[in-house]
Amino acid sequence: MKVSILQTNIMTGDALGNLSHLDVLTRDTKPGSLLVLPELFATGFVFDPDDISTHSSEVLSWMRATAQRLRCALVGSLAVKDGAKYFNRMVLVDSYGEEKAWYDKRHLFGYGGETLHFTRGHRRVVVSYGGMRFLLQVCYDLRFPVFSRCHHDYDAIINVANWPSGRQEAWDTLLRARAIENQCFVIGVNRVGAEGRITYSGGSAVIDYLGHTLCSCEPGSEQLVTAELRPHAQQTYRREFPVLDDADSFSLRLDE
Repeated sequence: MKVSILQTNIMTGDALGNLSHLDVLTRDTKPGSLLVLPELFATGFVFDPDDISTHSSEVLSWMRATAQRLRCALVGSLAVKDGAKYFNRMVLVDSYGEEKAWYDKRHLFGYGGETLHFTRGHRRVVVSYGGMRFLLQVCYDLRFPVFSRCHHDYDAIINVANWPSGRQEAWDTLLRARAIENQCFVIGVNRVGAEGRITYSGGSAVIDYLGHTLCSCEPGSEQLVTAELRPHAQQTYRREFPVLDDADSFSLRLDE
């Protein structure tokens, strides 16, 4: 299965400008692939969800139309208003433009004030696509290994992010750690550029179940790169080295 990751420089709050720019950046996407975009790819990380959520219908329409035009599946997150609450919602749209799954960010970044504006999700979401099972995650989720623990229920993690340069080493290390400890592929897509005083270096990469980098984007650059995931080799490795069988048993309480 081919996975393409697109590392972008997001213009803060400019949904239409960002979507127009993405039309150019996605032109070389391979048909049949899974294309992954950064967290809040159309607006950037703005702590005024009422403002950026007004574009949610436009962003979703763009995702559906782009998936059909490129003949690929598309993943990314956007700010959504649901009733009186706002969510940082990750959406997977298939190559027919149909919404296959959505996931509301569970671990909100309290240190940066995200908890003051958004509501955290109460579901752990695994979606099947192209013969593989993907655990959906957004940015800060990457820091919580219990939430990421594989119970033989997924083959790859997709994490979309706005992860600052000041904590770049943590991002690089945690991507690889999640892959090795769960014997899974990890698809991590971060942004580049700046938002106010915060800078972003990227570090987007696809890591395999051994912790090897299959593809990566150049630091600080907008770039589209593609890797091929080989689930049969992963399944063979899991059978021959059954680490997951020895994992501790536990249950998550996601209703809190």
